[in-house]
Amino acid sequence: MKHPLFLLILFLVVGWSSCMQNTDSKAETALPLVDSTPPKNILTGANQLALYLPLLEGKRVAMVVNQSALVDSTHLVDLLLEKHVLVVKIFAPEHGFRGNVDRGKHIDNTIDEATGLPIVSMFGKNKRPSLAQLADVDVVIFDIQDVGVRFFTYISSMHEVMNACAESHTPLLILDRPNPLGDYVDGPVRQKGYQSFVGMHPIPIVHGLTVGELAMIINGEKWLDDDRSCELTVIPMKNYTHNTPYSLPIKPSPNLPNDLSIRLYPSLCFFEATRVSIGRGTQFPFQVVGFPDYSDTSFSFTPQDITGMQINPLHENKTCYGIDLRNEELSHHFSLKYIIKFYEQYGDGFFSRPKWFNLLAGNKQLLEQIKSGMSEAAIRETWQAELTDYKQMRKKYLLYE
Repeated sequence: MKHPLFLLILFLVVGWSSCMQNTDSKAETALPLVDSTPPKNILTGANQLALYLPLLEGKRVAMVVNQSALVDSTHLVDLLLEKHVLVVKIFAPEHGFRGNVDRGKHIDNTIDEATGLPIVSMFGKNKRPSLAQLADVDVVIFDIQDVGVRFFTYISSMHEVMNACAESHTPLLILDRPNPLGDYVDGPVRQKGYQSFVGMHPIPIVHGLTVGELAMIINGEKWLDDDRSCELTVIPMKNYTHNTPYSLPIKPSPNLPNDLSIRLYPSLCFFEATRVSIGRGTQFPFQVVGFPDYSDTSFSFTPQDITGMQINPLHENKTCYGIDLRNEELSHHFSLKYIIKFYEQYGDGFFSRPKWFNLLAGNKQLLEQIKSGMSEAAIRETWQAELTDYKQMRKKYLLYE
């Protein structure tokens, strides 16, 4: 047995309290919440080494991490190796272990030059660790910065890791991090029949959860294969609430370079299914919108290849005209106004990949509603009932105010 005393150690050594949301025999735990004093410096799960290093002693550890897994300025992999933790492999999500692989590109299994550790791809055909890949692993650590949007694929990778851990009876330790969009919840809830790697869960587009909270929902609501649950432990943050402003210290992916791009991401990602550019191939992706035949020529940009960010961008080397959103407020919430505006301006042929649009939306209605000329207010009204139900369910699993 890989972990006969894992939970006993968890309670006796660090005094963790149960955060189990169901009566299943597998335990799901989280550290006690911080008190109600005003937020100070946020301590991520990874920053609280004293709380989880005892759980790794004598264990063979696999890590699901990328460039965002930092403890101050040191990568978590390097830090654990310095602490003589037996790290045996790294599982790499979309964009790779170092975060420099273009969107959707295949990631090969390889060896990390800095540490000599094997890197196992989790993007491409192998989206889930196999039983063989977990055979020499006693515990899996997940530490990746998410951005709080349903179609950002790191949470889909987490889901598949949870499936693998449930199947192999391997404990999963999640080191929680802030959600930069955690201050609100919005958008249509993904419907049945539209599950994909950009919509794994029946949650709204902006879900208002940290990865730790989402993992607890996945377990508690039995969203894993065959209604399984995995042996889950979450290290919550300290001095964090869902209203705490948080500026990411490092890009979560190549084309989300700053806080504004993350803030606009839920609204602009729909353009990925159209013939309109959102600035891929520029230094300001997800902050501009345009195409060569836009009527207002007062603002322009020209997409080009950028190594480490974007190869072969839409409208490569063509001047695009449109709107510059770089002065948009950081309080921006999810909106359909941009996609509606450009659909009206572009005309026929705007939606170049309608099936992809439906997967991003999580339903087929949104595309039909936009084409029919419905206003944003009228469209929003159609998803309110499901959104209200989701918010009620979400409350049961919140670790933070």
